[in-house]
Parts: sequence; C-alpha cells; structure tokens
Amino acid sequence: MRALIVVDMQVDFCPGGALAVAGGDEIVPAINDLMPDHDVVVLTQDWHPQDHSSFAANRPDAQPFELVQMDYGPQVLWPAHCVIGTPGAGFHPALATDVADLVIRKGFRPNIDSYSAFFENDHVTPTGLAGYLRDRAVDELSFVGLAQDFCVAWSAMDAARLGFRATVIEDATRAIDLDGSLAQARDDMRAAGVRLA
Repeated sequence: MRALIVVDMQVDFCPGGALAVAGGDEIVPAINDLMPDHDVVVLTQDWHPQDHSSFAANRPDAQPFELVQMDYGPQVLWPAHCVIGTPGAGFHPALATDVADLVIRKGFRPNIDSYSAFFENDHVTPTGLAGYLRDRAVDELSFVGLAQDFCVAWSAMDAARLGFRATVIEDATRAIDLDGSLAQARDDMRAAGVRLA
C-alpha cells in the first residue's frame, strides 16, 4: 500500500504568508495530480499556539532565523506562523483536502517544535502517524509539500528510520534554503536511505 504524505501546504508557507517559501503555491496542482495514484493521502498541518517557544517574537532580543539551544537540541527561531485558528494556519485553498484520509496536526505543544510528521523535535514524542500507517498496511511513502529542507526532509528521514520505503518527489516540493540547508537536507536524506525522485 502506498501513501502520499502532503507536508504543511498551508497559507503561511505560501507567497504572502508569514513564513513564505518561494514558489510554494506553484506545487499545489502537482500534488493534487499525485493524490489519485496513492491508496492513502495524509495531510500534515503546522498548528502552533501564539506563545510557541520557537517563535522569535516570544524571546527577548531574539531575531528570526537565529539558532538557539533548547532542551531537545538546536532550534531555529521562526517568525510567528501557522497560529491555531488563524487564516495562515489553513490549507492552501486550491489543495484537494476533501480526498485526505487523515490530517496530522503538529507543533501544538508550546515548548517543543515539530518538523517531522512522525515525531516532535525531541525525536521521541510520536504524532501517531506511524501507527496509523501500519494499521492501514502502508509500507511505501511519497513525500511532497513544504519545506523540503525542514519538515519534508525530517518526515522522510524518520519514515526511513521507522522502516518505511520513503521517497521525496522533488518537483512537488519547495525549500527555504537557509544558509545551504537544502543541500544539507538532500545529503542527509540520501544518507538515511530516502530516495529523491
């Protein structure tokens, strides 16, 4: 069984949003076209409280994109984005959400960020996605969405570590590419056994 994991195709990550990825909206038609080719479609949704610890605005003297140490390791401080209940947290209006089998919301715990669809950034606290996919007898995962060098990459690498066959469909992703983060993510994904297609 094959699943398409559509990562964070939300308004705030598209042009005009609070943490826009260049060209993020351009991949929506490609993602919609891929959905019928898969047995299961899962959407992930960044879902932060206003007081989230990864927001630079919630730390005195911090700047967006600064790297800090948290209890669980290094953390990029982001502009406030995908705040629960705001329009920016909604899915891109052209995304075919009606065919989704499951929506996984992540990043809702105030003190820990969550890039991966499978775990919080401590790499321990699960989202429940792995169990759902195993219960559905899914063993092959294709990843698309935003952003390739953060949430897509972390999700795909965790999938590979969990024993799923993981592929990132690069034509249906876009990256932030913060200080070479895309090249690093591609190297890390290959090393983790993720196929880039």
